[in-house]
Amino acid sequence: MTENSTIWFKDYTLEYLEGLRNANMGVHIGIHFTEIGPDFLIANMPVDHRTTQPFGILHGGASCVLSETLGSVAAWMTIDPEIHRAVGIEINANHVRAVTQGNVIGICKPLHVGKRTQVWQTDISEIATGKRVAISRLTVAIIEQGSLSTQKEAVHLKNSE
Repeated sequence: MTENSTIWFKDYTLEYLEGLRNANMGVHIGIHFTEIGPDFLIANMPVDHRTTQPFGILHGGASCVLSETLGSVAAWMTIDPEIHRAVGIEINANHVRAVTQGNVIGICKPLHVGKRTQVWQTDISEIATGKRVAISRLTVAIIEQGSLSTQKEAVHLKNSE
C-alpha cells in the first residue's frame, strides 16, 4: 500500500460512521468509532452495567458485538454500498483477560478482503492498562444489494467454501 492509499471504497469520516449507530445495538451499549486508518478501524466501548455479565466482568457477548460492529462496518467500507452489502456469517472470540470497569478499545484489521468473503480480526484491549482482553475473528459474506434471500445466500457461501 502506498502512502495516502487505503482499502476503503471511498473517503469515510468518523462523523459519518457515528451516524450509522443511530438506534442500533452499538449505540445502546456505547460503542464509538474513534479512528479510521488506511487499513484499520478503531472503536471504544465502556465496561459498565450495559456490557458486563452478572459477576461484574465484561460480557463475552459484548466483546463479540464490538468485534462484529467493527468488522461489519469495515467490510462495508470496502465495497460499493449501492451494489453490495456485507453480512456477518461467522464470529469467534478468545476471551483472555477479565475487565470490570473502564473502557476497552477494539482495533480491527483485515486478514482477507475478497470479492465474496472477507475475514476481519479485532484485538480488544483495556484502555487503562493496554492489556489484551479478547481476540475475535469475523467472517463476512459480500452479497448483492436487494437480494431476496440475504441470509440464505450468506449461509450458502459459508457452506460452499
